[in-house]
Amino acid sequence: MARIAGINLPQEKRIVIALTYIFGIGAKSSIKILKISQISADKRTHQLSEEEVNRLRDIIEKTHKVEGDLRREVLFNIKQLKEIKSYRGIRHVKKLPVRGQRTKTNTRTVRGNVKHTMGSGRKNANQKT
Repeated sequence: MARIAGINLPQEKRIVIALTYIFGIGAKSSIKILKISQISADKRTHQLSEEEVNRLRDIIEKTHKVEGDLRREVLFNIKQLKEIKSYRGIRHVKKLPVRGQRTKTNTRTVRGNVKHTMGSGRKNANQKT
């Protein structure tokens, strides 16, 4: 079983996809890591040798910020936005969308403004009233 950065990689998936299970590694960086480590992207995780897994582990530890460190950094950045009371920080505090999404129709439940539409909660016509 391949374990990298504290994550058990799925055994039956191609290694390109399996690496994306690690927080902070997406499709592009997964391909780049495999090119550096000279491992075929078509290999399955269970087909990797111990040497190849160690090579992947070393490259990821040296070149990428993943899992705990990255999560901690993201939380710190959000905390900093809240402390300086920026617009984005205030949106985080209120638990509203931060990146400019509309809120009139979407996120109604978050805002507590639940409006029921005409058909919601109606009984079938053939049921007794």
